[in-house]
Amino acid sequence: MKRFLILAMVLVGTFASVSAREIYSLNSGWKFFYKEENSSDNAREVTLPHTWNLDAFVGDGSYNQTAANYQRTLFVPSEWKGKRLFLRFNGVQSVADVFVNGRHVGDHYGGYTAFTFEITDNVSYGYNNALLVAVSNTYRNDVLPTSTEENIYGGIYRDVELIVTDKTAISPLYYGTDGVMVHQTDVSKERVSGRVDVALLGRKDAIHNVTVDFLAPDGYVSLTKSVKAKIDGNLVAVPFTIENAELWSPMNPRLYTVRVTVGNDEVEVKTGFRRLEVTPEKKFTVNGRRVRVRGVVLGHDRVPKGNAVSSAELNSDLALVREMGANAVRSVTGPHSQHLYSEMDRLGMLAWVDFPFTRAPFLSDIPYYSTPRFEMNGLQQLHEIVLQNINHPSVAMWGVFSMLRGNSKQQMDYIRKLNSTAKKLDSSRPTVAMSNQDGDINFITDLIVWQQAVGWENGEITDLDLWQGALRSSWNHLRQAVCYGESSNPANGVGVVKCNNSVAASARQQRFHEGYSRLVDEELFWGVWLNSMFDYGSARYIRGVRNSGVVAGDHKSRKNLFYLYKSQWNGRKPTLHITDKDRAIRSDEKQVLTIYSSMGLPVMTINGDTVACHNVARTIYRTDTLTLKGENAVKVTVGDKVDEMTLTIGNYLRVK
Repeated sequence: MKRFLILAMVLVGTFASVSAREIYSLNSGWKFFYKEENSSDNAREVTLPHTWNLDAFVGDGSYNQTAANYQRTLFVPSEWKGKRLFLRFNGVQSVADVFVNGRHVGDHYGGYTAFTFEITDNVSYGYNNALLVAVSNTYRNDVLPTSTEENIYGGIYRDVELIVTDKTAISPLYYGTDGVMVHQTDVSKERVSGRVDVALLGRKDAIHNVTVDFLAPDGYVSLTKSVKAKIDGNLVAVPFTIENAELWSPMNPRLYTVRVTVGNDEVEVKTGFRRLEVTPEKKFTVNGRRVRVRGVVLGHDRVPKGNAVSSAELNSDLALVREMGANAVRSVTGPHSQHLYSEMDRLGMLAWVDFPFTRAPFLSDIPYYSTPRFEMNGLQQLHEIVLQNINHPSVAMWGVFSMLRGNSKQQMDYIRKLNSTAKKLDSSRPTVAMSNQDGDINFITDLIVWQQAVGWENGEITDLDLWQGALRSSWNHLRQAVCYGESSNPANGVGVVKCNNSVAASARQQRFHEGYSRLVDEELFWGVWLNSMFDYGSARYIRGVRNSGVVAGDHKSRKNLFYLYKSQWNGRKPTLHITDKDRAIRSDEKQVLTIYSSMGLPVMTINGDTVACHNVARTIYRTDTLTLKGENAVKVTVGDKVDEMTLTIGNYLRVK
C-alpha cells in the first residue's frame, strides 16, 4: 500500500515498520542558493514546488536564466536495510544533477517530465544523508526546446518523493513511469483487448509471478490475469480481454483501476478504455460518436508564481476552461503534471500533449540542430512524455512539432523518426502537429492544425473565407483543425484607461476573435483551438507578458473574449455580458456598446430609456452610435438574466 507521511517523520525517523512500498513527500526542508553565490551560508529555506522566477511578470520582462543548488538532509532508518530507495522528481526545469552524500547518482535533461534515480547503495542507514540537486535553466543547444516563446522557469517546480520498496519491485525507473503501462489494441462495446506492460526489478535468476487485477468503475474485480516471468531487461507483457467493458467517453468518463502485484509490491494506476478516430469527413470521434473539439492552449505559469503551480490551481484552471465551454486542452511545449490529466480523465475532457520541438517567431532562434545530442535528447523526452501519460484516457493525441519552417532532409527525417517512434510506443492515439507553412512537412503526422492569423498582420479577416475555400478545393484530404489567437497590450490599471494604444490593441484583438468566431466553418475542421486560455510570461515580449489569453495571467480576470466564447460554446449556462466594463470612464461622447448573449436579443436601457440593439453575428449584439454625457446607468436583460454597468463620459489623463 502507498502511504504519504509528512516530512518531520522522515527527519526524526519515527517510522512504523514499512510495508512493501511506501511513498514519502520530500517537499519541505530544502535550502536554496544560486551557484554564483559560491556558498550556502546565506541559503534561503524553500518548500517545493519552487522556482527562482517567482515574479517573472515584471515590467521589463526579465527573468533569471542561471544555475542554482537545492540542499536538504534525509534521515534513513536502520530498519530500511534490505529495502530499495528511489528519489522521484516530477519536474525540474531544465537540467538536473542529483548527488547523495557527495556522490553523483544521475542527471536529467528536459524540464517537462518526471525522472527517478535509485539511491539504495548511496545512503547511510541510521544517519542523516545529504541531498544536493544542481539545477540549470540556461540555454542549451542539446536540450529541447531550443526555441520557444514561453519562459523556461528554473527550479524544482513539481513534487519530489522518496519511494521505498522491497528488493523485488515494480520499477519506478522506466522512463520516469510507475512501471505500469496499459496498451489498448481493440476497443468496442463487446470487448476491450490489449496488454499491460510491467517493468520489474529483482533477482534475474528467480521466477516472478505478475498478477494484474482490473477493477471496474464500481470497484468490482472484472478480470484477473497472472503470468510468470524472469527479469531479463525487457518489459513483462500481460495480455487481457475484458468482455462488455464500460467505455470512457466525454459524456460518461468511466475509469478502471489496474492493480499490479509482484511479490509484496503493488502499484495501482487509473485508466479508461476508448477508441479515438478522426474520419476523412473531419469528424473527431470517441467510440464512434462525434465530439466537436473546442480547445484552448494552456501554458505552464501564472502570476506571480511562474510554473510552480499547485494541484488546486490546476483544478481552478480547468474549472475556468469548462465554464467557458471548451472541452479540450493543449499542453503547449510539453506535458503538465499528472494531476491535470487525472482531473481531465475524471471530468471527461480531451488533451493534446505537446512535444517540445517548436519554433518561436524570432529569426535568431534555431529550433533544430542536426547533432546526435539534440536528436537523442528529443527521443528521450518523447519516450518519457508518451510512456508517463499513456494510461490517461483524456490524452487524445501526441504532438510531434509546432510551427517549424523548412523542408531540409535532415529535419524532415527527424520529424518522421519522432512520428514513427510515437506511434510505435502507442498505436492507440493519433499524432498531431501545428503548422503555418506549406510543404511536405504537413503530411507526416496523422493530424494537422493550422495556426491561422489572416486579418491580423496581413489581409482582412474576411479573407478567412477565401482560405477555407482553398482548403476545401485543394487540401480536403487532410485531417485538419484550426488554431487562432493574437496578443494585445491591455490597458494598465482597472477602471480608468490610461493608454490609447492599449485600448486600440485590445479592441482589435476583440474584433479579430469576433470575426473568426463568425467565419470559422466547424464542419471543415475536426477541432477549433484558441491560442490561448491565459496570458503567460514571455521575456521575449514587451512587459514580459504574451497577452493572447482570454483570461489574464492571474488566471482569474476574465476578458471580454472569455464571455464571447462562453456565449457560443457553453450550452449549459446562459451568458449575458456587456463588454468593456474595465473601461468604465471614457472621454469620447460617441459610443457603440457591444453585448454577448446566448439567450437571444437583449433589451438595453440607458438611464431608464430603451436603446435598440442589433444582431451582428452569432451571440453578438451592438447598438448604433450613441451620444452620451456624464454618468450613465447601462442595463441589459433577457428574461430573468441581467447585466449592468455604470459608464462615465469625461476627461481622463492621457499617457503617451
